[in-house]
Amino acid sequence: MTRIFTFLVVLLFGFIFAGLVGSYSERQTLSPLAEYYLTQVPGGLGAPNVVTGILITFRGFDTLGEVAVLFMVAASVGVLLEASSSGKTQPPLAKNGGDRSPSELVQNGAEVVLPLILLFGAYIIMNGHLSAGGGFQGGAVVASGIMLLMLAAPTTKLHHGFLSVTESLAGVFYVLIGIIGLVFAGGFLDSHIMRPGSFGTLMSAGAIPLISILLGIKVSAELSVIIDRFRN
Repeated sequence: MTRIFTFLVVLLFGFIFAGLVGSYSERQTLSPLAEYYLTQVPGGLGAPNVVTGILITFRGFDTLGEVAVLFMVAASVGVLLEASSSGKTQPPLAKNGGDRSPSELVQNGAEVVLPLILLFGAYIIMNGHLSAGGGFQGGAVVASGIMLLMLAAPTTKLHHGFLSVTESLAGVFYVLIGIIGLVFAGGFLDSHIMRPGSFGTLMSAGAIPLISILLGIKVSAELSVIIDRFRN
């Protein structure tokens, strides 16, 4: 009976999605809202990447909320895993009596790839206003490099205190920039508090690159702490 009910539910969803796909037609012209953003972001903010301009400036307050949610996730993971591991008497690497140290291939590969990952993450953060990328994406790339470091060197210990202070300072400066935008510009996180610079260059788009850097630092620190908590 349960299998028949599951099959009917899946079949019903199949009909629904089939109807959605069958009635879909690609828009041939831009909507008024899309046209507004496609003109205002490059022209008003000086950022070639429209998506980054929208995320950091037009909906910067929402982005602050998303970063706050990520912080709460990191804190919750730390509390839960710390409580669950408090009763352990045997470290994970000593289980089953086996040698679980990484292979020579992983260790040597990490020495070559890790600097490239961190450099690529910094590049994505710094160039988010010019091309695909930004603070969230670059922070995730940096955190993936930290994960590779943990795989290649399991004994590596992250300084959670330093990461917490760094993450907190990045969040504080993020909010301060938003308040400065309210006072000296047109709104919260208004990028016009800094000079727009030359369009298409690294030092352009006002305060957007600075905000992207703060987001990258905050996201990379929070994700690194989450990864380290799961390792323990």
